[in-house]
Amino acid sequence: MKGNKKMEEDRRPETADRRQKAWGIEHGAWSKGHCAWGILLWVLATQLFFSCSKNPLDTVFFDFSGNKGVYIVNEGNFMYGNSSLSFYDPEAKRVYNDVFQARNSAPLGDVAQSVTIWNHMAFVVVNNSGKIYVIDSQTAEFKGSISGLSSPRYVHVVDSHKAYVTDLYARKITVFDPQTFQITGQIAVNNPKSEFNQHPTEQMLEFKNLVFVNCWSYDNKILVIDSNTDQLVDSIEVFKQPNSMVLDKYNKIWVLTDGGFDGSPYGYEQPGLLKIDAETREIERSFRFALGDHPLKLCINTTGDTIYYLNRHVWRMSVTDTRIPEQPFINSDYSSSYGGFYSLGIDPLSSEIYVGDAIDHRQNGLVHRYSPSGKLINEFKVGISPGNFGFKTE
Repeated sequence: MKGNKKMEEDRRPETADRRQKAWGIEHGAWSKGHCAWGILLWVLATQLFFSCSKNPLDTVFFDFSGNKGVYIVNEGNFMYGNSSLSFYDPEAKRVYNDVFQARNSAPLGDVAQSVTIWNHMAFVVVNNSGKIYVIDSQTAEFKGSISGLSSPRYVHVVDSHKAYVTDLYARKITVFDPQTFQITGQIAVNNPKSEFNQHPTEQMLEFKNLVFVNCWSYDNKILVIDSNTDQLVDSIEVFKQPNSMVLDKYNKIWVLTDGGFDGSPYGYEQPGLLKIDAETREIERSFRFALGDHPLKLCINTTGDTIYYLNRHVWRMSVTDTRIPEQPFINSDYSSSYGGFYSLGIDPLSSEIYVGDAIDHRQNGLVHRYSPSGKLINEFKVGISPGNFGFKTE
């Protein structure tokens, strides 16, 4: 699956993929005492910074009301509390960095995970802080928060009075009101038959009254939730560790799996791509990648007929294809096992392609913007480890 273009050696440090690091952290590499000590140091450092500031931080008043654009969630470094939020205006080709901090005079928190935009509000999930911050998507002004969460991952708005939050550790999906930000319930997804922390819920997509949820870490299930009753009604067994999924124009669910990692107690297998009928919940087709590949960040274009994913490079595939592509669509300059692009997003209005490059996960990252044909339009600096995109369409 290599391209014809000869790639130069990855000049970045030999660091594992951040998701691989997460597995180690989740399953014992960090003791609770170590984590508690790190949190204490971060809190003390934060307090010291603000208490020693002679001048208050200036508040910046943004106005994105007439701008379609994209929010970029920059993860930052685990335990450093340096995540951030950027906004990019594609028409003006202008990026605004640290918009949460600049508008609200407060840091975003520790490891920002995702953003969901709904009804002029942006729900920013901050994973390790266990919070969701709600901001006005037009101004980045803080509107409220949802706290008391274990390790939140993604938000899916069902309707004007119901939204779901997935979680890595909690073994439940939290239900909240997206207008009042009040928690209204929970959906138990615990799997007592497994020795692993199942089911860790991740991304969500909706078909009719059903919400499909992939379970990534040490799991192999797609859960099916009835959004009318908030009950788990079914599950679909897939390959190991489904990390992302999309719904195409033919009501087929595409699921990308990473296969785990070498030495994992849950097992290690070839990554895969599966096509599932949303109506019957039957697997219609499956594909396998080479062992050692690391496919992730499955996305789909505006018309729902072409999927994209990362596997070091950007790959493109029609939903009617019967084989996975042999040549990359957009090449990364890095070719080592864990090198390559870090995040991927497709503008739902224009089908333009946004690709995040974390570089070395220590300095500010880059975002590359491409046309649907794969032509580079421009690139710009954002925060540390750009990991997720949220598109503002009005």
